[in-house]
Amino acid sequence: MYARSTTIHAAPGSLDAGIAQVRDEVMPMLLELDGCIGVSMMADRESGRCITTSAWRSADAMRATDEQLRPVRDRLAAMIGGSPKVQEWEIAVLHRDHRSVAGACVRATWVTVDLANLERAIDVYKLASLPRLEDLAGFCSASLLVDRTTGRGVSSVTYDSQEAMDANREAAASMRSATTKDAGSQVLDVGEFELVLAHLRVPERT
Repeated sequence: MYARSTTIHAAPGSLDAGIAQVRDEVMPMLLELDGCIGVSMMADRESGRCITTSAWRSADAMRATDEQLRPVRDRLAAMIGGSPKVQEWEIAVLHRDHRSVAGACVRATWVTVDLANLERAIDVYKLASLPRLEDLAGFCSASLLVDRTTGRGVSSVTYDSQEAMDANREAAASMRSATTKDAGSQVLDVGEFELVLAHLRVPERT
């Protein structure tokens, strides 16, 4: 399973228009494409950063649509401001305790690891991070996307509410410090987002 993420830093006041565009036009079109198995979108209303992710059954299916979707990304970026940054990933881990609910939020952590340690880092996430994440109040689901050509990865953990994410921030930071050390990875960025669209049909991958 694979994923393509598109990050755009929206201009102030334009984020809701972008969300509506993805929900009403982009997502229905994506879901009709061969091999697409879901779409999600998360947004940080304070910074304007929004990330739309499409999931695919194979790398070939994902890459076959790249030229077709380029003008769609460009139109969205023109509508809300900013330039789209596109990244392609392998879905290495996905665990869902339950489906997300209205008001769900996501904490995303971007990391990098030496390619020689990538498999170990994935194992640490599966065997050490996931069991601890499940114990956090409001835990909904977690995923790990990796780029095997660069050693970069992103973990996204969904919680039932902003209140739950706020309450576990300190515990999550402590866990992040411990597990990234065990995995030999380096944290590049951490962001907190509102989950504004969640239509993923990706099966469990643990």
